[in-house]
Amino acid sequence: MDKELSTDTAAAARHARFGKLPERIRIEDTVEGVKAAPSGGANAYDPAGSWKFYSCLALDLGL
Repeated sequence: MDKELSTDTAAAARHARFGKLPERIRIEDTVEGVKAAPSGGANAYDPAGSWKFYSCLALDLGL
């Protein structure tokens, strides 16, 4: 009988902790809207200027 009482106590503790699902999260709370920068702004890709960031050991050594 003591085992049955401890089982009931453990079951009641589990039910108190895990007996219900968490509250739902609204979709509006999960996403964030950020305005995009217009194309051609400061972050635009410039193929003619990309050589400034090119690194090559042979060029650095003048070979």
